[in-house]
Amino acid sequence: MPLSGAGAASIGGRFNRPGVEALYLSAEPETALAEYKQGSSLPRPATLAAYELDLTDVFDLSAGYDPDHWAAPWAAWTYDWRWIARVEHKVPPSWQLGDEAIRSGAAGLLFPSTDHAGGTNLVVFSANLASVDRLAVYDPDDMLPKDQRSWEP
Repeated sequence: MPLSGAGAASIGGRFNRPGVEALYLSAEPETALAEYKQGSSLPRPATLAAYELDLTDVFDLSAGYDPDHWAAPWAAWTYDWRWIARVEHKVPPSWQLGDEAIRSGAAGLLFPSTDHAGGTNLVVFSANLASVDRLAVYDPDDMLPKDQRSWEP
């Protein structure tokens, strides 16, 4: 289900709480791999897919926090959300920022990668996609698995 955002909803992500569907994409393949590895030396098996998209309302934090363009709470977007949520059992600031973006109606949020210098990520808030937004998996040769049976020998 490469468009669902269900994976991030199961445990949460940088900008989404558990239960909130969000699809995390990277602008560059190297960034996607670095984000997927999350600091591990060896990645778990995965499928890398390309997406075609055109979203009308996206927060652009891709240049990082700039106090001239962002309110003070946005400075905390890089805090270790996993530690805050799972060890401290508190709500990470980035979840609150994601909530704000979702409440505003934003379809997504561009942000710099914390795992690949110079890389850019996009989180898409599935529930906020408008009828004019376009999000599709790029699979011109129909090579991606369709369901679990696609993996059977």
